[in-house]
Amino acid sequence: MKNNITTAQPDASRMSKVFPDFRKHFPPAVVTATVSVHYSFWDRYGERLAQLERECPHVYVVGKDSKDSPHLVEHTARDVWGCLWHHPGGGITGQVVEHPLDDWAKFNTWQPPSPDTIIADIYRKAAARTEDDPNEAWHGGLDHNFVFLRMGDLRGFDNFMMDVAEDNPLIYELCDIVTDYWCQITRAYVDSGAVLVGAGDDLGMQDRLPISPEAWRKLIKPAYHRIFSITREHDAWFALHTDGCIVDIIPDLIEVGVTQLNPQDTVNGLENLARLAKGKVHIALDIDRQYVTTFGTPAEVDAHIEKCIRTLGSPQGGLDLVYGAWPGTPIENIEATLRAVEKYHDMWL
Repeated sequence: MKNNITTAQPDASRMSKVFPDFRKHFPPAVVTATVSVHYSFWDRYGERLAQLERECPHVYVVGKDSKDSPHLVEHTARDVWGCLWHHPGGGITGQVVEHPLDDWAKFNTWQPPSPDTIIADIYRKAAARTEDDPNEAWHGGLDHNFVFLRMGDLRGFDNFMMDVAEDNPLIYELCDIVTDYWCQITRAYVDSGAVLVGAGDDLGMQDRLPISPEAWRKLIKPAYHRIFSITREHDAWFALHTDGCIVDIIPDLIEVGVTQLNPQDTVNGLENLARLAKGKVHIALDIDRQYVTTFGTPAEVDAHIEKCIRTLGSPQGGLDLVYGAWPGTPIENIEATLRAVEKYHDMWL
């Protein structure tokens, strides 16, 4: 797929506005981290975590306000696409249990959502922020279940996999509907001055994509190109979170204009990420929650953070870390993660 979208980073004069307020005060070579700590840890270790925050100024710790999350209590809820979600409680995001397009016979009567209300809200919020502080960065957020996951939500995973395998023309029609929706919202964000638009789409499994790279390039890549191009045309960033092994398509993501990539470390391999992405896209590296930080020792956590920064960092910058601490993680390993980032944050300065 050829396109005229450059893979160079947007105008450096706007780069400091892309990051959270705490990040823009540091030189690019400094590695910072955003650490989300599940609310249950704050209940038990609040003073200890508060002390860590004070001792680790290069770590942005969030999660203490998650007590207000609607996901704390088990419930079901239907989203604007018509998908019925079951949330199990405990602050855990749930899964779709009723798929509005589980039968293609429903396609002609199914009504996709209109983006008009969201777009109006975007312009309203942008105007309010501009009045408060005309220099404040404006970030846009799309859904986690963006394009690939959204179609699975609508069709059901098994149906969606069969659609891809059979190259069903209807799945391309559905993809266009989803893409049109996000294009309109993305354009509203950048037209209102957003310097970054972010979304999440878990594209990988443990060791590969759930569909072939060729099928991904035929179905999903053109959709991403359309959406990412809107941000590039406005000299803004597009930040993509994606879990799983995505090694096969990292060059494609860069080609179609992703600016910040949030991949997982161990399932992709630090060396692979260095080979495919370092210096080509800003990496917001997702720190391992399957092995090292959950089952390793604090010393192993320290060594892993050092290796991440040594492998993917550089004097030119381009690296930040992201970590989520969930129930079952030893508090000592959470503490080791924060202290390691603080210890090695200036390795490349």
